[in-house]
Amino acid sequence: MIYRKKTYTINPEGLEVFNEFFHTYLLPNQRKNGSRLVGRWVNDDKTEITAIWEYRSLQAYEAIEERVRNDELHKQAQQHKGKLRDIILNSNQEFMESTGDYQIPKHIVAVSGLFQNEQNETLLVKTNWRNDTWELPGGQVEEGETLTEAATREFLEETGIEAEIIGVTGVYQNVTSSLVSVVFKGKALTTEITKQIEEIQEARFVKLTPENIADYITRPHMCSRALDALESDGGVPMESVQVQPHQLLHRLG
Repeated sequence: MIYRKKTYTINPEGLEVFNEFFHTYLLPNQRKNGSRLVGRWVNDDKTEITAIWEYRSLQAYEAIEERVRNDELHKQAQQHKGKLRDIILNSNQEFMESTGDYQIPKHIVAVSGLFQNEQNETLLVKTNWRNDTWELPGGQVEEGETLTEAATREFLEETGIEAEIIGVTGVYQNVTSSLVSVVFKGKALTTEITKQIEEIQEARFVKLTPENIADYITRPHMCSRALDALESDGGVPMESVQVQPHQLLHRLG
């Protein structure tokens, strides 16, 4: 892993304006194109803000940065940046390489879903930074959120369509990125597609079959997940619980 340390020298009176600029333009552009923010800090007198980003390699950073600079959000940020001349006084960055892994092992938990309408058409999305393939809607589970809550939230955010979950169709692991993905099957309760977030380039209902699935979902690991879901009845049991005291929050199957 390598880390990019980006430091901004700012006018302390403009801290809130800078924070709004960062969260409106810089952060979503970096995230949707593959960057991971480790953290962001401000010093005591509010004159210096430091952000640290993590990448698998320098080559991965360069590929992500190219996508970032070609993104519409980058163009918007550059236009808006002119209004921040009196707030951002200077900026610099340096790269650091990790000398070892000192953290407790962690995995990212993600969800996705094969959701179909009354015509048994499957809703697929195409993202800006994976636009070589269609894929099932989905994303990362937030802290304190159940898997089913995350799946329906991501589906709504990415497509504007409400959904009902039927069941789990598979659990998959990406060892390289420490990602565990749970795939659901469900019903689309509404029909009008509205793009809700910038990272989604396009969304559409497709008459997906085992024969044509590879024409749409071109990445093999995504294709196998969607095929499993297409052929499954979603009968895998799943529970979400909280402890101390114990409470069953949700159960499927």
